[in-house]
Amino acid sequence: GLVYSFGEQPWKQDLGCQGVHPVLESSLSGQHVICVSAGSFHCGAVTVDGVVHMWGENSHGQCAVSGLSVVPNPTRINIVDGETVPPKPVWILDVACGAQHTLALSGKHEVWAWGSGCQLGLSTNVFPVWKAQKVEHLSGRYVVQIACGGFHSLALVRSLPHTESCHQSMDKCGQCKQQLYTMIDKDDHVIISDNHYCPLGVELTDAKQDQKSKQGSPALTPKTEMSEPDLGFSEEFHPSQKALDGSYQKDSEPKKEEENNEPLTVSVSDSSKAPLQHFSRPRTKSSPYPDEQALKDYLKRMSDQSISEHLESVSTAGSCPPSRQSSLKDPYRLDQSDKATFPSLATLNICSGMELKPSDFAPVTSEDSTLNSIPSRPVGQCALPMVDSVCDDSSEDSVLNKVVSPSDILTSSGSEDACDNGSLTAGNHLCPDDSLEAKNSTSLTDIRIDFEEGHSRRRSLPALLIQESPSVINRSKRSKSGANATSDISEKENLLPTLFTEVWSWGRGQEGQLGHGDFLPRLQPLCIKSLNNKEIVKIVAGSNHSLALTAQCQVYSWGSNKFGQLGHMNSPSTVPHLIKMSDGIRVWDVAGGQTHTVLLADGDCIQPILYYSGEQVQPQGDSDNGTYTQTPALLPFCMNIGYVSSVFAGGLNCVALADQNVMGFIATLHEMASAERKFYCTLSSVKSQILRPLLARENLRSHLGQTSMHLFQTVAGCFSRLCHLTGQHATSLTNFLQHSRDVKTLGILRKAAIFLETYKDYSGPVGNFLVMGGFQSLVKPSQECLGKKLDLVQKLLEPKEKNVSPSDLLLNLFYMPLQHLRDYGRLLLKLTTCFDVTSLEYQKIQDGCLQYEVLAHLISKQRKEAETTHTFWKNFSGKSLESLRRPSRRLVCESGNKCLTLQNAGRFSVNWFILFNDALVHAQVSVLAGTIPSKKFFSSHFVYSLATLWVEPFSDENVGLSGLKLTTPEESFTVLAASPLEKGKWLRAINQAVADVLGVGLDRRGLSFSGSQRVEPPVSRTATHAFIKEGRLKDATYSGRWLSGKPHGKGTLKWPDGRVYCGTFKNGLEDGFGDYMMPNKTFNKYDRYKGHWKEGKMHGFGTYASGEVYEGSFQENQRHGHGMLSSGRLASPSSSSVFVGHWLNDKKNGYGVFEDMTKGEKYMGMWLEDLRQGNGVVVTQFGLYFEGEFSNNKMMGNGLLLCEDDTAFEGEFSEDWMLNGKGVLSMLNGDSFDGIFVGEWGSKLTVAGTFIKPCLYETEKKENKPLMLGRYVVPAEQKWRAVFEECWSRLGCETPGQGQNEKAWENIAVILTTSRRQQTDIVSNPGTLSRSQCKMLESLEVIPQHMGPVTADVYDSIRRYLIKACDTPLHPLGWLLETLVTVYRMTYVGVGSNRRLLQQAVEEIQSYLKRIFQLVRFLFPGLPEEGGFIPESSERRASDSLCSSTNSDMAQQGWIVGSSSLLLPVLLPPLYPPLFMLYTLEREREEEEYWDCVLRLNKQPDLSLLTFLGVPEKFWPVSISVLGENKEVLPSTKDACFATAVETLQQISTTFTPADKLQVIQLTFEDVTQEVQAILGQDFLWCMDDLFPIFLYIVLRARIRNLGSEVSLIEDLMDPALQHGELGLMFTTLKACYYQIQNEKTTSF
Repeated sequence: GLVYSFGEQPWKQDLGCQGVHPVLESSLSGQHVICVSAGSFHCGAVTVDGVVHMWGENSHGQCAVSGLSVVPNPTRINIVDGETVPPKPVWILDVACGAQHTLALSGKHEVWAWGSGCQLGLSTNVFPVWKAQKVEHLSGRYVVQIACGGFHSLALVRSLPHTESCHQSMDKCGQCKQQLYTMIDKDDHVIISDNHYCPLGVELTDAKQDQKSKQGSPALTPKTEMSEPDLGFSEEFHPSQKALDGSYQKDSEPKKEEENNEPLTVSVSDSSKAPLQHFSRPRTKSSPYPDEQALKDYLKRMSDQSISEHLESVSTAGSCPPSRQSSLKDPYRLDQSDKATFPSLATLNICSGMELKPSDFAPVTSEDSTLNSIPSRPVGQCALPMVDSVCDDSSEDSVLNKVVSPSDILTSSGSEDACDNGSLTAGNHLCPDDSLEAKNSTSLTDIRIDFEEGHSRRRSLPALLIQESPSVINRSKRSKSGANATSDISEKENLLPTLFTEVWSWGRGQEGQLGHGDFLPRLQPLCIKSLNNKEIVKIVAGSNHSLALTAQCQVYSWGSNKFGQLGHMNSPSTVPHLIKMSDGIRVWDVAGGQTHTVLLADGDCIQPILYYSGEQVQPQGDSDNGTYTQTPALLPFCMNIGYVSSVFAGGLNCVALADQNVMGFIATLHEMASAERKFYCTLSSVKSQILRPLLARENLRSHLGQTSMHLFQTVAGCFSRLCHLTGQHATSLTNFLQHSRDVKTLGILRKAAIFLETYKDYSGPVGNFLVMGGFQSLVKPSQECLGKKLDLVQKLLEPKEKNVSPSDLLLNLFYMPLQHLRDYGRLLLKLTTCFDVTSLEYQKIQDGCLQYEVLAHLISKQRKEAETTHTFWKNFSGKSLESLRRPSRRLVCESGNKCLTLQNAGRFSVNWFILFNDALVHAQVSVLAGTIPSKKFFSSHFVYSLATLWVEPFSDENVGLSGLKLTTPEESFTVLAASPLEKGKWLRAINQAVADVLGVGLDRRGLSFSGSQRVEPPVSRTATHAFIKEGRLKDATYSGRWLSGKPHGKGTLKWPDGRVYCGTFKNGLEDGFGDYMMPNKTFNKYDRYKGHWKEGKMHGFGTYASGEVYEGSFQENQRHGHGMLSSGRLASPSSSSVFVGHWLNDKKNGYGVFEDMTKGEKYMGMWLEDLRQGNGVVVTQFGLYFEGEFSNNKMMGNGLLLCEDDTAFEGEFSEDWMLNGKGVLSMLNGDSFDGIFVGEWGSKLTVAGTFIKPCLYETEKKENKPLMLGRYVVPAEQKWRAVFEECWSRLGCETPGQGQNEKAWENIAVILTTSRRQQTDIVSNPGTLSRSQCKMLESLEVIPQHMGPVTADVYDSIRRYLIKACDTPLHPLGWLLETLVTVYRMTYVGVGSNRRLLQQAVEEIQSYLKRIFQLVRFLFPGLPEEGGFIPESSERRASDSLCSSTNSDMAQQGWIVGSSSLLLPVLLPPLYPPLFMLYTLEREREEEEYWDCVLRLNKQPDLSLLTFLGVPEKFWPVSISVLGENKEVLPSTKDACFATAVETLQQISTTFTPADKLQVIQLTFEDVTQEVQAILGQDFLWCMDDLFPIFLYIVLRARIRNLGSEVSLIEDLMDPALQHGELGLMFTTLKACYYQIQNEKTTSF
């Protein structure tokens, strides 16, 4: 990082003017300087932390130090970006110095300038500029390199797709306001012209000069040499380009400088009439062009597209970092006027920001064997230029539009931004960052709308009419993930530089050094249009001339040529011209001085050579008449210098930087770089001189045919990508050689995946083209285009071959790029000799070498396979076989000479087996006796896909040892080999081919590393097959897992009629969980079954949805077992109903609950054959209750009917609600009718019988005869039998209680494991389990081990296990509980919420407990029976006093086993709401009396209420504690006495189980006791006379709303073991309090 100065240094007073020896700049000693630059009389340096230091002459502000004319020592200058808030210092990468100005390149790739003169490019007239300012006109563009001449400036700018909207009208120039476009609607086409030129930035003196500059500016028609190879690829997509030949220039508008007869390269970027001719050439078919209105409509549609979609398709891609503000600003804010703007459409045609070779899509004309090219823009910036491809989708144009993009090497590889990334250095920043800055300037100096706004009209306009392939846009969205829009990419990681660049120039132009075709100065940067698409990778500025180096090792020069420094004599010198070099000389570095140019090039040997042109400095004493060289001359002494890596020039001097060749390292690097540059030049020549002319021929399709034409286009596209990657790599190697030299960053090592994929992508299409006979068909058009002997092809091929047929010449030419892989391997191997074998570099190079050698071997093998296949088709060509000929199909072997025959074949049939790489073909030839069969004509053939082919050796007494059994999805057959050796050969060949199809033995890139190792394809595999034979699966397509020829595992089966099954298979049949959909024409929807299958039929639990939804069990495709049917939802909401119950053979059979929502009725009873049959209960929404006998779906027989007002009828019925026969009608007041009844209930009744009024005179003595309900009700034990049977079945028991305990636990573990796995399977359930649920499942999968008698600890663990199991629906017990809750709520919610059903609801719960307890005892055989006692261990104390023994004699504690205590805690909470509702309805009248009394008594203060209830005064609290402070109880005090006990008792409403409620009561008693003991002492003992009134007071103050229901629930469901102990006494006390309050007389108040 040290800096030395020498030469003339007038600012150094102590040195005088001349520094003979290098002098250290001591003020920079503590800095790490990474680059330096010297101007005419000042210098600059940049440190590693991005800071600029300047020193030298400062009279024009070029050192940016205000107040000093001379800066003697390096001085730090501050460059601050004032647009940021707060202002931030700018990180600088590079600096360039001119005569009176300085440029700096920032880390955001913007240009900053200071000094004096128009060469600053700043919008100011005040000079000098002492403070660095941003060159706004380049803001928003990606500048990769800067250069300063004496009084002009150059910038190398990366071409980017536009991403910003234009703030001005897009159809007018932003400066002169003239129309940018003209559109003429002809008969059969639209002519669009961008023939507008705006001379912004030109200093004009008068109107005449203005007119001259507009009309005659040579910038419009730059001349370039014809020897330059333009690698544009466009013709290959447009076979009708022949129209351009000869007519292009003839019809184009004559230019001022066409007087010279030199051929011109007319660039589309030059706004001439040439594009008009291109768009207007005649067509033979109907016009594919849209008219003007269609164009406007199309623009309008495009403008309505989502802005976010545009952003995705343009701003980011794997190969192209997003534009500068892609994530910050709206990139397509369209013009707000009614007229849609052009760029809004161009955005749709962006190929995802892909970096295509700019010239890849340029039309080409051919004249006198010299290529005239018309470069166009890259697809990466807009779309393809040719309007032909709009409507001709069938042509090769649109096909190759999808495949030719060179940046596919990035999107397909999934690697980092390779195409545009190169070794960023201080001198050449070709590899762009991702962090880009917004564009602020809207002014331009040429015909271009701002790059980020409208992009280039000359580039984007033709794209308006191009329909971009959706695949390209989608690819851009996929590649978005590979690009980071905000982070800066490390310079060292970006290895492959971009080739899409433009050269911009500004400043003085009196010598033509700006390259715009005139001598006018430019105040702001202007693009040199003739250098677009030339792949400029380096720019150099001499004093008054400029140089540009291309990736193809060519140099363009322009400007002053007084001393021959341009290296050519072409005129004018105001536009870039190519410097002609000898054949084989490839320039890869350039330098320009005051009057000379130095070129560094490759020659015949590895060591570089130097060329020189310009003024030659004479030794002192010679004549003053200096000599100069007009064309580059070889410097003979260069071979003595050594391995030169860079050249520099300044003033009249030259510098060459050479390296010492330690261990051959430098020589190997030079050899590698030189070989790559040579290879790229060769590929470019093939592309421009062979591929493009061929694809431009209109008759090419007729020669090749449709298939081969498409293949040839694919080859051309892949060749283009390979060529582009090679160009990037060649440029990268040059940068590597000049800068980093860290082999770990070599592109072919770091980006090996991209290289391997690109070569593989090219190898495949070339082989396919060969197989289809493409090279034979290509001979004639090639000879028409290139001459009969194909001399050009011969010239490009190395080594030269003699006596080679034209087709083989073409074959070798297209396989030539693939030979370069071996060069990679050879050079990498050579590079390893420079490193120690233990070093990391050695290992990395060795790994890369192996990869390239393996790929080279694989491609060589693929070529042989393709040639063999081509020979096969050539020998056996015929119409019968033509249907089997496919581009990607390769021959493996065929059964010639009867080496393989079909077993049991007929006498007069010949069987021919052909093994391809994707299929086995069995051809049968029927012949007559005595005739010779021909393989060219066979009667039938069968094609068996290898993915679904199984082969195994077969031997028996009939076939011996030479049989092979072949199994396919639809048939199996045996073939006989001629010998065991032949059998082994075919067995290996078929197995290897099958394995290759399945990808066995391949790495992730598809490279085979198995070598000669024998590969056995898996018996189980994933494949797709379409069934064709008659049967259940005819015409169906199956995709999924296979096992020995049958679907086995997960898969999807689709039928043509729309049926789809997605699930698991077993032995070819649906088995396991699956999702089946069938089209339902009636409802125009799909019927769907989602559930379990067995042997191809619905079997097990599932859900079937059609016009109605059934969820439950199936058997043999029928509803069988427990299930719920919801009908009417889809058909008619007015007729909806729900049935839940037992099914038998697809019909309701057994107990079930049916709710008819239309009638408002619910039936709970027995069914037979879908009819109500047997005992049942019906309740209605109007309060009617009926229980009785049913027959044939009607109330028929004896029954009991109750009204809401307790009116009851018991007798005979004939139909629903139709009384017919004997019966008794009882009324609420005790009156009754006894007789024969006829009529419908609720309507007219006819009675013949006796009326009884028992209480005529004794009205106060009503006889409340209790109703005897339940006589016709289905017993609780008979309800839901199917549910419990299903649960027993899941445990492996055929009947309840009959089975093996061990098998039951195994079944539970299997069910849980299978269900847990299914939860993550999209087929079964898209939802996923939480982490806690997974842990619970895993814990439940462990089988509890309990040996011997059940102890208290074991009992506790059983209780905890049951809680977890019942909380998990996947567990059989959890499923049982969930199902019981569903059916219970289905029964007793809604219409079923009838108080008459309370007793049934309670009995049903008790039945659940009994039957579940039976299951639990089966799982845990050691568990005692109901009421059994488990003593507490001595180490444990009972934690639950509710379950402790109350035997006062033994005082022993423990657990009393009971279904209530064990199961109610998990069963009752979900059932509590409907059950408690029934209790409240049943106790409604009592509760009203109770609550009325509670409200009245609670109006009294505490002491008054205690007095009324008869509580002795000794129990009255004297004082109470309020917030820690004791307060006296006053007569007015209310709700203060015994407040703790009151609050405790209130919690009874928040509990569910009787045990919990009893515990609340116990805690209440304990609170009361504590308060009383605090008053009367700890020795106090209760008597009931004292306790009852106090507890009555607490109950009153607790204000429990439905206390009667709570008491009834506890009484009905409490554990019998608790009824006689202390808890039973406490409960009795609470119950007594309730009845006391209910009957309390409060008249005394």
